[in-house]
Amino acid sequence: MRSLTSDEQATISLFKENTPSVVYITNLAQRRDVFTLNITEAPQGAGSGIVWDDDGHIITNYHVIARANQVRVTFQDQTVYPATVVGFDEDKDIANTSLKSASGKAEIRPVPLGTSSDLQVGQRVFAIGNPFGLDHTLTTGVISGLGREIQSGNTGRPIDGIIQTDAAINPGNSGGPLLDSAGRLIGINTAIYSTSGSSSGVGFALPSDMVSGIVSQIITSGRVTRPILGITFAPDQAVEQLGLGGVLVLDAREKGPAWRAGVKSTSRDESGRLILGDVIVELNGALIKNSSDLYRTLDKLTVGQEISMKVMRGENKVDLGLTLDDRPNEQSTQGMFIFPGMAPGEGIPIPPGGIPIPGLPGPGYEEDEDEGGQFLAPPY
Repeated sequence: MRSLTSDEQATISLFKENTPSVVYITNLAQRRDVFTLNITEAPQGAGSGIVWDDDGHIITNYHVIARANQVRVTFQDQTVYPATVVGFDEDKDIANTSLKSASGKAEIRPVPLGTSSDLQVGQRVFAIGNPFGLDHTLTTGVISGLGREIQSGNTGRPIDGIIQTDAAINPGNSGGPLLDSAGRLIGINTAIYSTSGSSSGVGFALPSDMVSGIVSQIITSGRVTRPILGITFAPDQAVEQLGLGGVLVLDAREKGPAWRAGVKSTSRDESGRLILGDVIVELNGALIKNSSDLYRTLDKLTVGQEISMKVMRGENKVDLGLTLDDRPNEQSTQGMFIFPGMAPGEGIPIPPGGIPIPGLPGPGYEEDEDEGGQFLAPPY
């Protein structure tokens, strides 16, 4: 028998113990044949996932199951189960699915849950997933950085506290676990930095503490509670072109927190001239220079919290007080967010409440050519 070092034996043991907790997820879409009009199912995406608990909850990235008509989960022993989407958080790219029926499966083995609060740069990590459809592939590396920030490919909202690793992460690894040396979950692999689309040694994982909190909310209520101001705002690029600093309010939703506080929306006068709305420059004591600052500050606040806000209204700074609302649980069909490599029409819906702003294109968002290059602004 081949002689193995104690380090190799530990890695092999970790892989064998955790492989049953890692699944392959197939995202199926229904398509109608243009000639026969028959409806067929075709894969439109795939990724990895982890068994979260004994009840059959499977956690993955939201972008893995987005727009799915059906979701199928394949275990290590190649048994396949249909799954339903319980809930998701597109801002943090997390989705919770549940096996419709696993009564024939002898054992569902949840992944051991660790903590991401005490991680160290240089700590060894292990990634298990299904890169390029190659099921249950193990890669190893170290934690290269902590507290990174990436943008959600679904909504453009920043995600902070991200784990950076040099463990090889490729297409198909999304939603798979990042484990510590004890085989405990410390992160969910979600993105890479690459010019080729393949691993370049810079991978990113959502920290397990963040994932645990979000998953608990989804299991309990089917959705994630997150505070909003009830506004839509201009893209940062447009604000910079106007020579402003802060977040320009385009619309304050009627009866929303900002509307109740008296925030002024952007409008036009009788002659059609644009009248700029309030510009948010401070929220609950935090300076707001752009939309990323706004997102980060909102992430630290809670629904129902009373906060202060400062806006520039023309040349005057105005102090306002408001109470934050929960975000409505609804989906939008007004626009699509396009991932790199996606063809037009294959994006993910922009969050609810987007509004058109003629002549203000926004980087990362699809322009509606039929409407003269309109931009659909995200609401928060």
